Amino acid sequence: MGGKEGNAGNERENVFICSFMVAAPIFGYLGDRFNRKVILSCGIFFWSIVTLSSSFISKEYYWLFVLSRGLVGIGESSYSSISPTIIGDLFTNNSRTMMLSVFYLAIPLGSGLGYILGASAKVAAGDWHWALRVSPFLGITAGILILLFVPEPKRGSADHIGGRNRTRTSWVCDMKALAKNRSYVFSSLASSAVSFATGAFGMWIPLYLARAQVVQKTAEACTKEICSSTDSLIFGAITCVTGLLGVVIGAATTRLARQKTERADPLVCAVSMLGSAIFICLIFVVAKKSIVGAYVCIFIGETLLFLNWAITADILMFVVIPTRRATAVAFQSFTSHLLGDAGSPYLIGLVSDALQQRYATSALWQFLSLGYALMLCPFIIVLGGMFFLATALFFLDDREKADKQLNQLRPPSAIKVTSQ
Repeated sequence: MGGKEGNAGNERENVFICSFMVAAPIFGYLGDRFNRKVILSCGIFFWSIVTLSSSFISKEYYWLFVLSRGLVGIGESSYSSISPTIIGDLFTNNSRTMMLSVFYLAIPLGSGLGYILGASAKVAAGDWHWALRVSPFLGITAGILILLFVPEPKRGSADHIGGRNRTRTSWVCDMKALAKNRSYVFSSLASSAVSFATGAFGMWIPLYLARAQVVQKTAEACTKEICSSTDSLIFGAITCVTGLLGVVIGAATTRLARQKTERADPLVCAVSMLGSAIFICLIFVVAKKSIVGAYVCIFIGETLLFLNWAITADILMFVVIPTRRATAVAFQSFTSHLLGDAGSPYLIGLVSDALQQRYATSALWQFLSLGYALMLCPFIIVLGGMFFLATALFFLDDREKADKQLNQLRPPSAIKVTSQ
């Protein structure tokens, strides 16, 4: 990001996203070939230890703290790449959709609880370092529970692939197959559009709403180094709630829509994305007059945007065979960050800076220029909806191809069972 707006960027989060992005394909490769439960647990232990260690770094070694965020990204990429594939090998169809929904519910719920626990620990101890000393113990506990109680299903066990897989394809072969899988490619691009919007919103919407209040003369412009975090807190709470609602509504809607059409999964995602774009556009229409109205639009827009979290993962499970799902999940994550939240905050900042140059001291123009820059998000969301519509065109063909490949991997006895 450039200039004044660019200085607000959080370099620690940029390091986290970049390391997460780079590590994901590596864990995808490992997750398709080695014991996933062990990799998953080791990633959680690594993340927990690094987070706990970073709480003892003094401000004189800020560079080391930034480095630790990169290491945390590596740990987190391990279980985000592998966990959905374990669920995919334990459940099928509507059961799998429901279980993936439960898994993705943990994203907003964990974010909200982590913020609350961290803030509470900081206040209780009177030291912000304690905010980083609570979650590691919960992470270590989760890692132990995974090792002790979570089964390590054989790849494709839910799809009746018995015993050892009869073929082990190379990484290059897997990547070529994924590149030719149109449903996978288009749904990955759509996921990037979601990531683009959420990354930009998380960085800039609280500041945009703060400037809206200055324009409405309900608040004074902040000239301090540390400003009020009220808008950030409200936006964070809304994001947590809408994430929960979106995942639940998405799973229920998809289950009902499957009774009407076999293309239900990508169509539900497309409709929710296009609907989200409408309400996100309305944010920039009503914010100048009503902050409450803006929050209502944010609530509805984010709920519709988050509707497709679990469904996108389920689309991948339908069109990618079990032996390359970890690689597929990892590269979908890589793509969504690379084209999404890794660059969207920078881009919005650059556009806003460029628009501000003429009337840099005008509070109204500061508000409008950031709003105009953020208007790029609904256009990207519409593009994401188009990608989901393209996914719907090829979904049945790609699912059929995946089923044929599964039949080639199944032993004769399993084929007889599934055909009955």
